[in-house]
Amino acid sequence: QVQLVESGGGLVQAGGSLRLSCAASGRAFSSYVMGWFRQAPGKEREFVAAISWGGDRPLYANSVKGRFTISRDNAKNAVFLQMNSLNPEDTAVYFCAANSYLTHWSSDLKYDYWGQGTQVTVSS
Repeated sequence: QVQLVESGGGLVQAGGSLRLSCAASGRAFSSYVMGWFRQAPGKEREFVAAISWGGDRPLYANSVKGRFTISRDNAKNAVFLQMNSLNPEDTAVYFCAANSYLTHWSSDLKYDYWGQGTQVTVSS
């Protein structure tokens, strides 16, 4: 069992930056692939980024590649999402999730545990 708590969301102007954090508690955090997803009003949840258990292999959605950076600190049971050059289309609730299947990193069906989400709003 893994519990996940996101933080760091807020309101930012277009072009600005935010850093999301996800604190994990429970067992064997370092054995999970960790991912970030987001859901905008009226839209389906979509994949944003994921990172391997060792933290050396990231995967990004095309829409955020070059602007967002995912990282993790297994010693602190935490995963981060640095978001730069934000635009209004990035406005959504952002969720942290843990994947024990270690496959299909971009599919939310493969993630066992989810946080409550943190709101990110980008104004134009």
